[in-house]
Amino acid sequence: MRVDAHQHFWRFTSQEFGWIDDGMAAIRRDFLPDDLVPLMRDSGVDATIAVQARQSLAETEWLLDLADEDDWIAGVVGWVDLTDPAIEEVLQRLALNPRLKGVRHVLQAEPDEYMTREDFNTGVAKLCQYSLTYDLLVLERQLPAAIAFVDRHPQQPIVLDHLAKPLIAAQELEPWRANIRELARRPHVSCKLSGMVTEADFAHWTIDQLRPYVETVLEAFGPDRVLFGSDWPVCTVASSYALWVDTLQQLIAELSKDERAGIFGGNAVNIYRLVHN
Repeated sequence: MRVDAHQHFWRFTSQEFGWIDDGMAAIRRDFLPDDLVPLMRDSGVDATIAVQARQSLAETEWLLDLADEDDWIAGVVGWVDLTDPAIEEVLQRLALNPRLKGVRHVLQAEPDEYMTREDFNTGVAKLCQYSLTYDLLVLERQLPAAIAFVDRHPQQPIVLDHLAKPLIAAQELEPWRANIRELARRPHVSCKLSGMVTEADFAHWTIDQLRPYVETVLEAFGPDRVLFGSDWPVCTVASSYALWVDTLQQLIAELSKDERAGIFGGNAVNIYRLVHN
């Protein structure tokens, strides 16, 4: 089963999607399951994981409703307020839906100190009992703080989104590369190959500019802890869905058939506990 481990749906409003700036104006519209189906079919993708785009419990519930309607939405990484004193009751209710596979908070928009908050870490510590992953969304400059955060939760499966957004447009590898290697020493952390083209020059990126970042992740995490994600529709400001799939296939072409199959689906099945259809 080929799985896109990272994509989004939304009904656009300027108030709720202020992070979509003028440079990304093309995605200031609705993106719904019917928009994604033909793209998946053309690229041979069988299933996806829908990831939160707003820090809203209502959005999490909406994504779960979409997953209930379409079996190919194999999982949801939603948002809950992990600092809420009643977080356990919220998780108990949401986890009744087996399509909830993980939780994410937009840490890239928070100060590093947020990762040390006791209430936030108390919430994260409750995810394991519901077999939920934690998706880690940080910027490359936040990696030292993220490593300290990850070390507080050695039993919690954690998936790094978008390679921690390295400075691809500037072609800077350090200190991102050293920090990624350090993070990857934690066996409970995996990494999505996603969100790369939007960290490069939207109009002029090349596969060779992306290659050292992919090679670093593969060397650090190993192919069994790396997942394909499209970051659709965000990726469309710099690449079509099909172009990103083809680009990633080229970037991992030297791996074995089994390793490639893991990156393009098998690892997502294992890490997010997806059910084969």
